[in-house]
This record gives sequence, C-alpha cells and structure tokens, in this order.
Amino acid sequence: MALDRILIVDDTLIIRKTIEERLRGKRFSVSSAGSIAEAEKRLAANSFDLVFLDMGLPDGDGRTFIERLSHLESKPLVVMLTADTSVESVVECMRLGAFDYVGKPLSLPQIEMVLKRAAEFQKAVRVTHFLNRENVGRREIIGQSPAIVRLRELIHRVGRTNATVMISGENGTGKELVANEIFLNSQRANAPFIKVNCAAISETLIESEFFGHERGAFTGATDQRDGRFELADGGTILLDEVSEISLALQAKLLRVLQEKEFERVGGNRTIKVDVRVLATTNRDLLKAVHNGEFREDLYYRLNVFPIQVPPLRERTGDVEVLANHFLQRFAKEHGLKSSGFSPVGMASLLAHRWPGNVRELQNVVERAAILAEEGAPIGPEAMGLAPAAPPKEAPHAPEPPDVISVIPAGNEFLPLHELEKRAIFEALEKTNGNRTQAADLLQISIRTLRNKLTEYRAQSGESEAA
Repeated sequence: MALDRILIVDDTLIIRKTIEERLRGKRFSVSSAGSIAEAEKRLAANSFDLVFLDMGLPDGDGRTFIERLSHLESKPLVVMLTADTSVESVVECMRLGAFDYVGKPLSLPQIEMVLKRAAEFQKAVRVTHFLNRENVGRREIIGQSPAIVRLRELIHRVGRTNATVMISGENGTGKELVANEIFLNSQRANAPFIKVNCAAISETLIESEFFGHERGAFTGATDQRDGRFELADGGTILLDEVSEISLALQAKLLRVLQEKEFERVGGNRTIKVDVRVLATTNRDLLKAVHNGEFREDLYYRLNVFPIQVPPLRERTGDVEVLANHFLQRFAKEHGLKSSGFSPVGMASLLAHRWPGNVRELQNVVERAAILAEEGAPIGPEAMGLAPAAPPKEAPHAPEPPDVISVIPAGNEFLPLHELEKRAIFEALEKTNGNRTQAADLLQISIRTLRNKLTEYRAQSGESEAA
C-alpha cells in the first residue's frame, strides 16, 4: 500500500471525525488536528503520506501551510478541504502544490476517489525512484545453441503464468537476464519489477529491505520506509541469490509466499500484497536443504517451476555470436573502430573453457576492444588468452589469396630459419609494415615478431633504431 499514515487538519470536529471514521475503516493510520499549531506537533512526531488540509484555520491560512509541508523530507501529498470549488480557487490550490481537493459539504465517494488517485500516484513515484536508483536495463539472451533454444521455450511457457520460478546456474550464466525475459513475457509486464540482491545486503538490514520499517524501528530509522515487497505489489519481485538469506528470514519469506502478507519492521499492521516471485541461486539448494542450511518447505515453495541456465562451456556454438555481439556493443559505447577478431583470436575464444561464463566473455571482449590497435583485428594477446590454432580448413580447399608463399621455385631448398625469415618479411610487405597484422597473418604473437626482427637486425649489424 503506497498510502499509510494520513493527517486531517480541520477546525470542525464533525468533519475530522467523519473522515477519520471512513479512513480507519480502511485500516489507515490516522491522526487529526484542529489548528496549524496542533498539526505542527503531529508532524514533528510522525511522517505522513497524505494531509487533508482545511483552507481556513483559526491560527492561519491553509494556503501558507502548504509551503511548510512541501519542505518536509517525506513531502506528503496535500488534499485541500474547501467550500470554494470555483476554477480560480482550485487553480490557486494546485499552483501552491496541492495534489487534489475535496469540496464542502463533504462527499464520501469523492474522498474515496481522491484516496485512490493519491495511492496510485504515490506508488508510481516510489517505484520510479527505486528503479532509477537500480538503473534497470534490458539485455537480450544471445545464442542459437540447442540449450538456449530450449531455454527460450521454457521462458515463453512460464512467462504467461503467475507461477513462482527458481532460476539456477553458475555465476555469470545470465540468470538475471532469464528473470527479465520471464517478466517481459508475463501479464505483469506493465507493473513494477523490483529486484533484491540477497547476497549484497547485510543480514541486519535485509528484513527491512524486504518488508520495510516504521519510523523509530531501529537506530537510524528516522522515517517510515516501504519494503521491496510493498513496492512490487501488483507486479514481480526477483530474489537474486535467495540461498544467502538467514534461516530466520526464510521463515518470514515463506509466510509472504503462502499468505501474501507481512508486517513492517517495528510495526504491527498487516500489509497484504499480490506479488509474483522469481528467485535465482548459484548453489545446489537441495544439498543446502539436506545440510540444514535452507528450509525444505521454502525450497518447494520457490521451486514450483525450475529453470537451469547452461554454462557457456556447454554452448560453445554461441561463443562466436556472443563475442561479435559484445564487440559491436562496446565499440559503439566507447567510440571505437573495430576490425573484428583475427582467426587466431577467434580460435582462442573458442578454445577457452570460460569458468566465468558469459560475464567473463563480456569482460574479456570489452578489455580487448579498448586495447586493440585501430584497424587491426583482435588477437589473443589483447584478450589475455593463450594462442590457439585456427580451425582447420577443409581438405583440398583452394589456397586463399593472402597465404604467404615462401617455398622457392625449382628444386632449391633453404634452411628452416631462412624460410622463417622470408615469411616474416613477406608478411610485413603484404601488410605495409603493420606488425600487428603481420603477426596475425603469421599466427604468432606480436612479441615474437618483435624479437625476430631484433634478432635479424643484430645479425646484419644494424642498430636498434634502424
């Protein structure tokens, strides 16, 4: 619920009592005041989400009090109570910062409508603020391997439902991307999508992150705060690395999943929510259950629809597609010009085991895009990978036009070191002296090429600067 605490400021007792009775029946926390001075005392003791404010009060004008409310840290919404509902009066109230108005004599249906609009507005503001801080972005799932095709099929099937989903896989496989796709394929795609990294929040604060807290609930709780479940009401919540929460909090999480209700830390009012839950883990949760580290009942409550994200080593056919995708993205982000990967560079990517999965590949490609010489294809050196032989050509394939021919005509044969020297100089000639391109053409590292050239200069008596 985006609205909780409401303050009524009006000097007419019957008006205060009428609104109070209506709001308490809807389980709001309500306070009232008959003057600005009394309202100041209420504001000093508590924060409020909404204030019903009379235009004319014994000790001041309600219009001037709006400015005072606008400077509060909580910045409650203000609904003016006025007998003057002329266009000029309403426009003046809105200009001063009022959210809405209710005309006198009071209309309870109008109060109901104003409360509904205020709740929707307040929730939208809080969710937007949270999402802006989280900087949520969309990244598509790249690949055409059988494992990824099957993964997309599962996402499509479960996305249309409200089922709880457990997404498991090694670090860096893209579990959060899978959760994003499930959300975007769901009927809740236009509702909030709130994420909680359970491993990144300290044990002392995570309950407050989940369920929110009341003012004064603990040291530093200077204001009421909505929890992630409350922000996600009507939408979806992602519990990232859910295996990292304590057993005590697991019991409270189980209650939310079963009963769809909770209380804020330091509060006693039960808050009901309608939230779809997605969870991720990089651990074997069933093993954690057997070891007493994870509640069995919570495991089965979360594991309604399990999805296993495959590691990159099991989808090697996607490595080239992913690498080229990342290279194009980072070249655009960093304003770089890319000539792609050399044959040896791509062979090195395909030969690597990728213990860090897609995240490791992404980081390697970004670093290589920055280090690569402009106009030169990326080799294994720029990526920090061991050189690997390029894919073998099909037998009897025609010789490509840029293959270096170093075998002399006729029956003349030269020593191996002389053939090597000729190959190096011919490669430099073909690349107009570009050492990086020549090294890629020869399938050797740039360091090896430099060492060979230094050796040849020493043999001919040339200086290093020659």
